[in-house]
Amino acid sequence: MNQYPYPLLNPPNFKWRMSEEIVEPKVNEWVSTLKESETPDWSQYDVTLLGIPLSRSSISASAASENPDAMRRAWKSFSTYNIDYDVDLSSLKVVDLGDVRQHVTDISLCHTNIIEAMEGMQSNHPNSLPIMIGGDHSITAMLIKGWKNVHKSEEIGILQFDTHFDLRDLKEFGPANGTPIRNLIESGNVKGENVYNIGLHGFFNSKSLKQYADEVKLNYTTLRETRKRGIEATVQAALNELSKKVDTIYLTVDMDVLDIGMAPGAPAATPGGMRTDELFEAVTIAGLCSKVKAMDIVCLDPNKDVGDATVKAGVHVMLSFLTGYLMRTQEK
Repeated sequence: MNQYPYPLLNPPNFKWRMSEEIVEPKVNEWVSTLKESETPDWSQYDVTLLGIPLSRSSISASAASENPDAMRRAWKSFSTYNIDYDVDLSSLKVVDLGDVRQHVTDISLCHTNIIEAMEGMQSNHPNSLPIMIGGDHSITAMLIKGWKNVHKSEEIGILQFDTHFDLRDLKEFGPANGTPIRNLIESGNVKGENVYNIGLHGFFNSKSLKQYADEVKLNYTTLRETRKRGIEATVQAALNELSKKVDTIYLTVDMDVLDIGMAPGAPAATPGGMRTDELFEAVTIAGLCSKVKAMDIVCLDPNKDVGDATVKAGVHVMLSFLTGYLMRTQEK
């Protein structure tokens, strides 16, 4: 069985190593990769990146499986320095583990591999912050199940930035991109009251799903209400409440939370969604919270993108979250 760097992972297609001579690296020069023959010292890494190239489980047609490599290609356009916060990420040690192996037709096997990959990450390097690059939103349920399998006694909460509830009926749709939150609630991995969704808006959720959310005591704030309160206040309130109830907060960012004009590459993006600056601020605030221990970015189809606008927004989301994370570590 392939053992790189543990089973179920394939090395990244793009490999760069930062030269000691580079003083101000681009992100592609900063993110390290592993040699297939090396036994890594996991203690040296602050952050581990993992691609999950799956979109066969999407209810609507999507090439979100192409996003992990699209974001890797876009890294060369970004510096590690964030002028908004006067923060340079280059002090963080980040490694790209590559991709979870997927099967051509067997979605169930793909999902099993994702669960076991998260188990492997938490078993091999539990102190490194995992960031997963999807893929469609079905992967979130599998990643959290994998986390729960390792941390059985932990209470897990979810902070979700999304246009949709993702509470569709599993009996009708199965473990698809429209059902991950319901999947986690009904499987007993996450309590409904420990899910906080920010970004719902417009005409893109049925009333029955809102009723189900109320039944399971799910917390949600529409984008209209969020803007009244302010992004910072809304996100901080959710984090404060979750931190009192759970051991781990899992952050999931569905790129369709963005307005379709800013995210043409998000298949389910709609009019009236978040602006990119609002989302960047939201994930930076999440990164500052010590209970936020994992993150994923999902539902971005580079084949539908225009001028790499959405792919670059996805990279910016990842780096913004890491900006908050670095500031968190510096406060210790």
